[in-house]
Amino acid sequence: MSTAKKNVILESGQICTVSGEYETIGSISTTVFVSRGELMPEYCNKKVKWILVNNG
Repeated sequence: MSTAKKNVILESGQICTVSGEYETIGSISTTVFVSRGELMPEYCNKKVKWILVNNG
């Protein structure tokens, strides 16, 4: 996988615009793979912001 070239930041509930591996922004970190067109997930039943770390 290639490293993300630009910052793609999406919130839970938004439609994913770029397929790839996303990491939560904040003190608790986790990663997920989301495909373009899917809804960005919540984390621990809370809305969070996700940043693209690897295009996929």
